[in-house]
Amino acid sequence: QVQLVESGGGVVQAGGSLRLSCALSGRTFSSYTMGWFRQAPGKEREFVAHINRITSTTYYADSVKGRFTISRDNAKNTVYLQMNSLKPEDTAVYYCAAKYGMGSTSRQAYEYWGQGTQVTVSS
Repeated sequence: QVQLVESGGGVVQAGGSLRLSCALSGRTFSSYTMGWFRQAPGKEREFVAHINRITSTTYYADSVKGRFTISRDNAKNTVYLQMNSLKPEDTAVYYCAAKYGMGSTSRQAYEYWGQGTQVTVSS
């Protein structure tokens, strides 16, 4: 049974930074491509970034490109999302997700999900 646990959310002023972490347990972390999604109140869950399990190739949503960085540490079974230059529109619950195979921007492609961590950016 795969479990994903996110941490690192909080309240930050616009222009600030946060780093989210997501730890995977129950299976071999390096077997999974990892993704980050977010969901703002009243909106659908949207893709943020993913990182390939083998090559660590990354891909970002246009809205976060150049500000967010996804990375992974296979020795620690953890994926990270470094968020810089945060904007109020980045406010959302952030979820990590895991899937076999190549990365995807579709939330339906991911088999496992964490419980989410709240990020609030004040103006």
